[in-house]
Amino acid sequence: MEYNFRKIEEHWQKKWKDDEVYKVENDFSKPKYYVLDMFPYPSGAGLHVGHPLGYIASDIFARYKRLKGFNVLHPMGYDAFGLPAEQYAIEHGIHPAVSTANNIENFRAQLDKIGFCFDWSREVNTSKPEYYKWTQWIFLKLFKSFYNRSTQKAESIDSLIKIFEQEGNINHPIPNSQFAISNPQFQIRNSQFSATEWNSFDEFTRETILMEYRLAYCGYGEVNWCEALGTVLANDEVINGVSERGGYPVVKKKLRQWYLRITEYADRLLEGLEHVEFSEAMKEMQSNWIGKSYGAEIKFEIRNSKFELMVYTTRPDTIFGVDFMVIAPEHELIQKITSSEQQQAVDEYITYVKSRSDRERQAEKKITGCFTGAYAINPFNKKEIPIWISEYVLAGYGTGAIMAVPCGDERDFKFAKHFNIPITNIIGEYFNGEEANATKEARLTNSDFLNGIVMRDAIEIVNNKIEELGIGKKKVNYKMRDAAFSRQRYWGEPFPIKWINGIAYPLNENELPLELPHVDSYKPGPEGEGPLANIPSWTEQHLETNTMPGYAGSSWYFLRYMDPHNKETFCDRKASDYWNQVDLYIGGTEHAVGHLLYSRMWTKALYDLDLIGHDEPYKKLVNQGMIQGVSTLAIIILLRTGGGEADYLIVPSSTKTTEKAPEVVLRPYYVPVEYVDFMNGKYVLTKENLQRLKKEHSLNIFKTWEFADLENIKEAPEYQWGYIDDESFKKDLNKDYVILDSIVEKMSKSKYNVVNPDDIISKYGADTFRMYEMFLGPVEQSKPWDTKGIEGVHRFLKKLWRLFYDEIKGKVWNDEKPNDAELKVINKAIKKIEEDTERFSFNTGVSAGMIAVNELSDLKCHKKEVLEKLLIILTPYAPHIAEELWHQLGNNGTILDADYPKSEEKYLIESTKNYPIAFNGKTKAELNISLDATQQQVEEIILANETVKKWLEGKPPKKIIYVKNKMINVVG
Repeated sequence: MEYNFRKIEEHWQKKWKDDEVYKVENDFSKPKYYVLDMFPYPSGAGLHVGHPLGYIASDIFARYKRLKGFNVLHPMGYDAFGLPAEQYAIEHGIHPAVSTANNIENFRAQLDKIGFCFDWSREVNTSKPEYYKWTQWIFLKLFKSFYNRSTQKAESIDSLIKIFEQEGNINHPIPNSQFAISNPQFQIRNSQFSATEWNSFDEFTRETILMEYRLAYCGYGEVNWCEALGTVLANDEVINGVSERGGYPVVKKKLRQWYLRITEYADRLLEGLEHVEFSEAMKEMQSNWIGKSYGAEIKFEIRNSKFELMVYTTRPDTIFGVDFMVIAPEHELIQKITSSEQQQAVDEYITYVKSRSDRERQAEKKITGCFTGAYAINPFNKKEIPIWISEYVLAGYGTGAIMAVPCGDERDFKFAKHFNIPITNIIGEYFNGEEANATKEARLTNSDFLNGIVMRDAIEIVNNKIEELGIGKKKVNYKMRDAAFSRQRYWGEPFPIKWINGIAYPLNENELPLELPHVDSYKPGPEGEGPLANIPSWTEQHLETNTMPGYAGSSWYFLRYMDPHNKETFCDRKASDYWNQVDLYIGGTEHAVGHLLYSRMWTKALYDLDLIGHDEPYKKLVNQGMIQGVSTLAIIILLRTGGGEADYLIVPSSTKTTEKAPEVVLRPYYVPVEYVDFMNGKYVLTKENLQRLKKEHSLNIFKTWEFADLENIKEAPEYQWGYIDDESFKKDLNKDYVILDSIVEKMSKSKYNVVNPDDIISKYGADTFRMYEMFLGPVEQSKPWDTKGIEGVHRFLKKLWRLFYDEIKGKVWNDEKPNDAELKVINKAIKKIEEDTERFSFNTGVSAGMIAVNELSDLKCHKKEVLEKLLIILTPYAPHIAEELWHQLGNNGTILDADYPKSEEKYLIESTKNYPIAFNGKTKAELNISLDATQQQVEEIILANETVKKWLEGKPPKKIIYVKNKMINVVG
């Protein structure tokens, strides 16, 4: 009976589905464990072998925890809204709902073939009205809430209104210090109002004020606008002034946008990192993104102007080293203070900056800037300071202006050097004139009343002084900005908001879901509005025309899995209290400062509003690495051209050019991986595969390729001109194949290095695929996909099978009692695989399974008592073969309902050791000797050994050296 993996896997996948083996109940009597994968977007391209890495890891752990007696929740669903589906619809004329449904069908089929233990009865889809009804409901909860800084939590906006009616906003200042109401009287009062004033405001003014407190609020903001895509893009979606998707131009534009007031949660998001099991690298990424800093805001007058410049600095001690100011190109003062002589230069510079994303501006190494012609006045020594604008200062951080101290800040130093701005030295010998020094240890010089004071001590002195003089105040600042929460596109959740006379009115909860209407055109609406603005029946109701961003549905999906079919609420409190936090969350680091932060903020808000009982969504996070592709490249040279077409010769990858050759002679070109073979440690394209490639591939360039040989190379112009090194060309020349170049990089269709898991599963089976993905290396590390080792994993499973069945004899397992040697092997395996699985070291878990099977094979152990335990510890890794053999042993019910075996300590203690026996220092034999053996006993065993007798040639040894637990050396 042979190992027929195709038949076995097909049978058990159907059986598991029919019997609902993975369906989970909210059984509050059992201990729970919640395992979750980061929400996948169902791409039209489907899965490649890199995608399932995290899914396999989570599946192993979910199965393991079930075997350990836990009620395991391991759901799966689809983050189905988003820009890619809409763009696909525009390009192919297919409605996003249709293409998304098709993609999901393909995605699900691929996942099923791998044999995951997902509870599909809990499947969610963010684009379904029954799901986004509750996304809209949560949005309304955020809209109707504010963050009370006194209690440090979200509370109802109605309670804030009552406070305003009684005392105004004296104890609850507007969160945005730069906020300005379009009401002259209100502006004069510096954003403060009394109870009397509040009660006298009209509805529009009241609602405008309340909007500045809401957790979900609407305002005008500068965004990355892509006309071609018809939407706002996040900073990480813009590269070098164009959209990451499609490469379309992106400009800065002010649009009405919805935001989430995540900045109010900055401190709690930082503090929460102390209570979750994230990697230190992940915690650092989130901390840096939040960017908490302590400093001061200082007011600078502007020469010959009524305007003032407010600057935020973390180093007020350097106030006398300020040699220039830099303000963000978006700063509102620019047009008010720029001199007529500098106006044209400033306008041109601002136009340039508008094509750049914030991320590009911060990462830019090239120094750019423009002088405004205006000067600020140092409030302490009245020194005139030139005001510049530069892209490295962002409007969203601090006040959008900095005081530049070149002797203490490297970026300021390079800026000053580039534009020949004189540098003041306030740190004495700590400044060498060649580079800045950010020290806090120097004693200040050229610093008026601060002279001689150590810089770190001067910080508090200046802070107190600016508050005493009324020219500034101490301030805690954050780099993180409020999260943009709207997109000018169609395929997203509609906002449950109506706009009437400039006031945002929420829909009643009984009007939810507000369903996304069907459209035939996805063109942007007027003035950068979303496509919904083109639908008269929508705009006639005064409904919001923006839609929510892709992260809306994924910010709370882990809660819906707990209670997915509840029509009365987003998640029953009993269910959320039971499942609580996600115990294990697995996904990539690319979501470190997007989804993870938003999800954490939503959870804290829901906790504040007493809708759930925990304020962190994920207890432990494991970031899986990337499985990279091995790209193969043919080195081609031009053979001839004619009629607008060109023919090419493929030369060996070892071919080099001569010194007189221009740069472009040897042209690397990607070869589809399915046509490449691996021979003698090299990737090669055979003559047979080249013919297949030319015949089967649609790309015309492949049809023009020929192998280079000693004759046709002479026809190549670049060879005739002496550009090709003849010796290197001939070195690896072969008439049957050509050696290719290879490079390890991200899998991509454009690089032809994508490997479809369906192909691997068809050839080797799902269990082999699962185990091999884990065997490649630690789950957290990136590693290249390489099928060279997959045969070994497949042979291991065949060897496992042969412990139960012989291809000729049939059944070989029996009911005999195992001996100590066999029990020792299985108990060691139980302990090792359990420990490895617990610490997510799945690669060493696979290795331990291989060792156990090898040792049991060597012992010719076919005993049911041992084999049952072996199957249980292997079933998380290779569920199909384990389930099949479990039933072949006569067991009823799924193997997942078995108890995970416990290792017995007595079989883990080593009583003997294989000692290397050396003769005059050279190892000649190996003997298994008790660890308790004495010197006399060892000598007796050694002298009785035939190999030792042979080497002694009948002579007595001079000495037998016995180092306990290490080695034995016979001196002849």
